Amino acid sequence: MLISYNWIKSYIKDIPEPEKLAELLTFKLCEVEGVEEKDNGDAILDLNILPDRAHDLLSHRGIAREIAGLLKLPFKENNFEEKEIQSESTDLEIDVQSPLCRRYMGRIIKNVKVGPSPVWLKERIESIGQRSINNIVDLSNFIMFDLGQPIHTFDLDKLESPKLIIRNANEGEKIELLGFEKMGDATKERNAILSSSELVIADEKDALVIAGVKGGRKAEVDKNTQNIIIEVANFDPVAIRKTAGKYNIKTDASKRYENEISPELCKDAMEKISYYIKEICKDAEIEELVDIYNQKPEVKKVSFESDYISKVLGLKIEAEDIKKILGDYNYEYEVNGNNFSVVIPSWRLDLNIPADFAEEIGRIYGYEKVEAILPTGIPEAKDNDIWKKICLAKNKLVNDGYQEVVNSVFRNRGQVSVLAAASDKSNLRDNLKDGLKESIELNIKNLPLLQGNEVKVFEVGTVFLKDKEQINVAYGDKKNINELSLEDYYERAKDGFSDDSLVYIPKNDHDFQYFKPWSNFPFIVRDIAVWLPEGIPPEKLINIYKSFGTELLVKEPTLFDSFTKDGRTSFAYRLVFQSDDKTLTDEEINIIMDNITKKIVDLGYEVR
Repeated sequence: MLISYNWIKSYIKDIPEPEKLAELLTFKLCEVEGVEEKDNGDAILDLNILPDRAHDLLSHRGIAREIAGLLKLPFKENNFEEKEIQSESTDLEIDVQSPLCRRYMGRIIKNVKVGPSPVWLKERIESIGQRSINNIVDLSNFIMFDLGQPIHTFDLDKLESPKLIIRNANEGEKIELLGFEKMGDATKERNAILSSSELVIADEKDALVIAGVKGGRKAEVDKNTQNIIIEVANFDPVAIRKTAGKYNIKTDASKRYENEISPELCKDAMEKISYYIKEICKDAEIEELVDIYNQKPEVKKVSFESDYISKVLGLKIEAEDIKKILGDYNYEYEVNGNNFSVVIPSWRLDLNIPADFAEEIGRIYGYEKVEAILPTGIPEAKDNDIWKKICLAKNKLVNDGYQEVVNSVFRNRGQVSVLAAASDKSNLRDNLKDGLKESIELNIKNLPLLQGNEVKVFEVGTVFLKDKEQINVAYGDKKNINELSLEDYYERAKDGFSDDSLVYIPKNDHDFQYFKPWSNFPFIVRDIAVWLPEGIPPEKLINIYKSFGTELLVKEPTLFDSFTKDGRTSFAYRLVFQSDDKTLTDEEINIIMDNITKKIVDLGYEVR
């Protein structure tokens, strides 16, 4: 999220310079991905807000509140001049019919004048990369980025009546959505066909908005708008995420709703936008607020002891230190000896259990103060039965000449669908065979690394069925692929498994190959052809390749060509190099090949 330094200063007067502020936030709150100094004296900080704090930190006020707590600075909860709003009676009706709407505030404001935004407002929203549209839309965006609460406005005169209905869409209901992509002089429009699981805001005839996701064209505010309805609402986060994903519409509003925000924010947002509309449109007539608050959250309290905080963090933190931290953040709390009972602010949805406060206090106190001490009394590890069977299966398959592959669990078909995924990754796999078949086709191209004339591969992995998940084993070549559950595979092969170790005992006497994890790094192939005098066996060359190839020579040298001429035989070998911990460079392999060549020449042989 982009944060304006000057915007933050409207909440806190004295804050460090941008670079120092960025350092503070990085160590105490979240990663700062960049700081851009502006010519007008402002600076833009790019913050990487993680989902666990998106409910309050996707806003300038939320960031300012954190900075004030960290630096023990005075913080203004409201950064505008609050005035009592003289409101008139209203004809607005709001009918909330769906439990997916937790709170809905609406207010009619008449005699507004839609036009360009004042300079201060335009500078505010453009500083964080937003496009100025008009004063009403800009105010809605300004308050969303200021408080974290999305706002929507309707043109009252375009509705069937002054009544809004919050309901689930009718199956197959259509809505024409507003678009933002420019195509010449026209605006790209988007039509959506709705399903009954999606929440809409409607008048008595049509759906006007996909709630929390996208506005519709019917009640769009434009330059001719004179009377508006302001919507400030709170919706179910899961429902918003599903709907936004279904239509592949990701907006700043949907991002905030799907990460959940407190319904208590609605009041602050409505007061603020009403104040600014009155300031910008002097003749505006503000009507009474209609507030439907059906799902008011209970005030939460969390109790913990200072000894518990110390135990979790591995650092002795005194009760006085905890009091100081809670006081700096203006928490309401009671303390009885070492026991704390803290009232959770409405905007901190992430604080629910004592462990959350251990994390919170540790973050503020400073994790760098925690000493690195090795734990004692670690219990003896025990094998997990499923893990053991997986290892046994892998060892057997490797011994039988198969090599392991790992394929993606996402497929273009399956019994379990995935929300908002690419068309070829819209389902979770219900078998391993399909992926194994593709791997065989692809790995035929990697025969230099696999060595041999055929590809035999296997995979042990989870498949996702409609009513369960299970681990399967699949193995085969280009002619045939077998797949069965891990349990069934184990039952078939268990006679060859040792009971006291992760070993499969082959029934014949040839050398046993243990399963070895594959390297994630690419391999490099080098071919070398050498003339040997008649009577010198090729094993002489193989020994040189192994001796000078270092541990990076991961495969047995492969003879791929030989011919005899004038009493000499040319032997052409392929060498495969690969590292387990890095990507090899040509320069590294060239050094190895130079050493091999030097040794061959020193023995009097000729490299072709």
